[in-house]
Amino acid sequence: MNCRHCHTPLELVFVDLDQSPPSNSYLTDVNQPENSYPLRVLVCENCWLVQTEDFAEADEFFASTYAYFSSYSTSWLTHAKAYVDEAVERFGLDENSQVVEVAANDGYLLQYVAERGIPCLGVEPTLSTAEAARDKGIEIVNEFFGVALAERLVTDGHQADLTAANNVLAHVPDINDFAAGFATLLKPNGVSSFEFQHLVPLVDECLFDTIYHEHYSYLSLITVEQVLAANGLTVFDVAEIPTHGGSLRVFAQRSDTGERPRSAAVDELLTRETEAGVDTAEYYRGFQPRVDAIRQGLLDFLAKAEADDKSVAAYGAAAKGNTLLNYSGVGADQIDFVVDANPHKQGRFLPGSHVPIVDEDHLKAAKPDYVLVLPWNLLDEISRQLHYIGDWGGRLLRAVPTVTIVDPPG
Repeated sequence: MNCRHCHTPLELVFVDLDQSPPSNSYLTDVNQPENSYPLRVLVCENCWLVQTEDFAEADEFFASTYAYFSSYSTSWLTHAKAYVDEAVERFGLDENSQVVEVAANDGYLLQYVAERGIPCLGVEPTLSTAEAARDKGIEIVNEFFGVALAERLVTDGHQADLTAANNVLAHVPDINDFAAGFATLLKPNGVSSFEFQHLVPLVDECLFDTIYHEHYSYLSLITVEQVLAANGLTVFDVAEIPTHGGSLRVFAQRSDTGERPRSAAVDELLTRETEAGVDTAEYYRGFQPRVDAIRQGLLDFLAKAEADDKSVAAYGAAAKGNTLLNYSGVGADQIDFVVDANPHKQGRFLPGSHVPIVDEDHLKAAKPDYVLVLPWNLLDEISRQLHYIGDWGGRLLRAVPTVTIVDPPG
């Protein structure tokens, strides 16, 4: 396989997580056939793009029944509203502006743009979430984004003052066509913002469960700046944000017409990444043994819980949870059920592990001894929501980066 960005042959293996089904391919019947693919991540030793090995097409991962809906997380809605408030103020957006969000999902972010009377458009390839956004009154183009679509949007009068792309840069197989689409779509002095999980905390804290097939790339600023520059965009600012265990929000402008000065934050972060060794092969070696130690820690905990006759459930039918359970070989014989607030997931089963997905009433009735929080990035939010499990002596559990027991707030 060659690098998705610079086409250099790939040889350096970052991690091998064996075989698993796509993490968002929830089952309606445990007896239905599942497609599983190797989950192997390689590193380009030229541009340092960390990337999954190709085994399936994107339309299998992002099908019409895609079940990830952003609006079921209150903390994510708060994050989205804060972004809109900041962007409107910083870039002087008003009723004469145009905002385009790529990967608009269920309208979780554009609803706040529309509330301000600012014209906006969403691009969303998954039909299930696109329809949810339309139900909010948001105009959605139900397609995958790239240069061809960007050219059509410009022709149709949607050239953008601001484009937002949250948690999608890592999800695209053709990262060059995707990035070039933003350079095409922007007005001469427009701004593109990209949010994505930062590679450095992923490596530092061994957040291996954020690796799954739908994440084609794992991104540092060193690499993202190269990708954007090669496709007509220049980075002018960056902010480190806490989402997903540590993310970056990168701001870029057209290389041919943008006039915003480069923030000192860009070079400061690039220096820190270089000092950490992001652009060296050695940085990526040794990750696999750390992953295997986390897996063993979870298995040891579950074995002890079973020996002590303690029941274990889970909360959050998240993609990262599916990576954790499938690589650990944990199934419905060890995790009784998983609670999820999203009704589109309830009544289904986790891919691979076949753990049933239920609503919160099931948790209250079953009263498990431990609740494994699979979306650990939402632990604080979930801990407050599930405070009542302490009434029966229940405790919360986090498995990554180490098995940690958390008592819910009293």
